[in-house]
Amino acid sequence: MPGSVKPPFRADHVGSLLRPAPLRSAREKFLDGKFDAAALHALEDKSIREAVALQESVGLASVTDGEFRRTSFHFDFLGQIEGVSAVLGRAPDANAPGQAFQPPRLKIVGKIRHSQNIEVDGFKFTKAATKQTAKLTIPSPTMLLRGGRGAVSESAYPDLDAYVEDVVAVYVAELKALDDAGCTYVQFDDTNFAYLCDQKMRQAMRDRGEDPDALPHRYVKLINAVIAKKPAGVTIAIHLCRGNMAGRWAAEGGYEPIAEPVFAHLNVDGYFLEYESARAGGFEPVRFMPKDKRVVLGLVSSKVPEMETKDMLRRRVDDAAKFMPVENMGVSPQCGFASGYQGNPVTEDIERSKLALCVETAVAIWGSAK
Repeated sequence: MPGSVKPPFRADHVGSLLRPAPLRSAREKFLDGKFDAAALHALEDKSIREAVALQESVGLASVTDGEFRRTSFHFDFLGQIEGVSAVLGRAPDANAPGQAFQPPRLKIVGKIRHSQNIEVDGFKFTKAATKQTAKLTIPSPTMLLRGGRGAVSESAYPDLDAYVEDVVAVYVAELKALDDAGCTYVQFDDTNFAYLCDQKMRQAMRDRGEDPDALPHRYVKLINAVIAKKPAGVTIAIHLCRGNMAGRWAAEGGYEPIAEPVFAHLNVDGYFLEYESARAGGFEPVRFMPKDKRVVLGLVSSKVPEMETKDMLRRRVDDAAKFMPVENMGVSPQCGFASGYQGNPVTEDIERSKLALCVETAVAIWGSAK
């Protein structure tokens, strides 16, 4: 991959950005039925154009819509799949700022089907707004396996293998529609793999009858089945996330429990790995990475306002280079800045500075942000 300009790039980012205050307020009012959908859409358009300008101004080669049209990184996408029930939780006191929104609940209530294009129109808008590579982030197919047997209607799917086949079909159909719209760069956002690195979560899986050692292989098989049928011109990367809601995290632990199946056998083109804090463990697990994979190290925190330095990031890259070739790496924030519409506890100025730092570091180490 040395010298390649195929994504993921040397300086990249996970995708979501802080919503401007007017957009955040409009989203909150919309969820309470107090803001017009057409007016919200127009405000999203304006805000996305500004977000594109921000990303271009700091020198990023990949540009997203900041996930500005979403309530959360996965809810809005998965909820548009026929047969998926997506219920948005609301706290009792809807007047308490920042407290009204709760994590959405997803359940499979019938046969799932790709009955409509989900992200195509939004992607077309982003692509038309930038001269850089427009990147689309969507939840990983494994997010539809969360909850196991209990989350899937037994009447619709007495055989879970048939359900998995339908999950694959949904994603293949969406990727085909995106390819037709000119999309060349898609990122799967996945929390399931990283949760399998957390010993408490692994025990919780055992308690509900699941085998945490078998699940990585099951998830790899699902994603590989999607990739086997993807359009040839679409690059697929995956972000392994330990949780990122309003600056909080859910899982901790190094990648060793999943490293061999996920790094050696997952047929993605690149990885975004969280490495911004000690809870991510060491770099030893990346020794399993094939030599044709780009690994974007999430060395910059999107959760806290404290700024990293270029020297700090260079030292971390040097540490990682003990286990994989430095020419196969890139740098990014460890996650998005707003996995939910409320955003993390950082300012827009800090967000800009952290994105710019990724670009500056990439240029210093590799000579290019690409």
